[in-house]
Amino acid sequence: MILRTEKLCKSFSNGGVQQHVIKNLDLEINEKEFTVIMGASGSGKSTLLYALSGMDTPTLGKVYFGDTNISDYTNDRLAVFRRENCGFVFQSIFLLDNMTVFDNVMTAALVRRKNSPELVKKAEEMLKKVGISEGTWKKYPNQLSGGEAQRVGIVRAVINDPKILFADEPTGSLNSASAADVLDIFTNLNKSGQTIVMVTHDLKTALRGSRVIYLRDGAVMGEYRMPSYGEDDIKARREGLQDFLDEMGW
Repeated sequence: MILRTEKLCKSFSNGGVQQHVIKNLDLEINEKEFTVIMGASGSGKSTLLYALSGMDTPTLGKVYFGDTNISDYTNDRLAVFRRENCGFVFQSIFLLDNMTVFDNVMTAALVRRKNSPELVKKAEEMLKKVGISEGTWKKYPNQLSGGEAQRVGIVRAVINDPKILFADEPTGSLNSASAADVLDIFTNLNKSGQTIVMVTHDLKTALRGSRVIYLRDGAVMGEYRMPSYGEDDIKARREGLQDFLDEMGW
């Protein structure tokens, strides 16, 4: 187990009224697992992701990374935790507009390590691996397609070998072909041992996981486990997940 919550609660004040988004939630994430978080709009999916990753602090309860309680960390200490342990991929691709593709990746890498020929080589190899050719490395983000930009964003997120990769609707703004390319990258990362926690509302995207957690009103209503993607019949996989989601009221 790499991550767990204990009676996790998150509330917000809305016009003087407390809105309880996450309610006494207990959850465990295992190492090398590909966990997908689903639920209707407003169910608390992204709020849970932010609490798990240290991007937000819970109102009550605890989040443990291994045996360490990170819930009481200061903002500065949480920033260090995220830098050393987490990678992030969002629906909006936050590449730095004034930097080239290669510099975007290298800037993320240099936050933790000094520049070196080995680091440059790693960045080059990872960009090639996700289909970003050398001729694209000197382009700027506004010269990329959405799919290209998201693939660069994934390389930037994993260049430092994060213990957990968090993704929030990573294919939400992509066309079907680009989304499939991005999902293939996630699948291959997971098969190589990368722990992934991903929020999505899309069935095709959720099929890539090995475990689906369904939230309703900030509480876990059920979970569904599947073999690693590609190790079973895709039609049966889709039907099994669809039946589970129907049961959950999706």
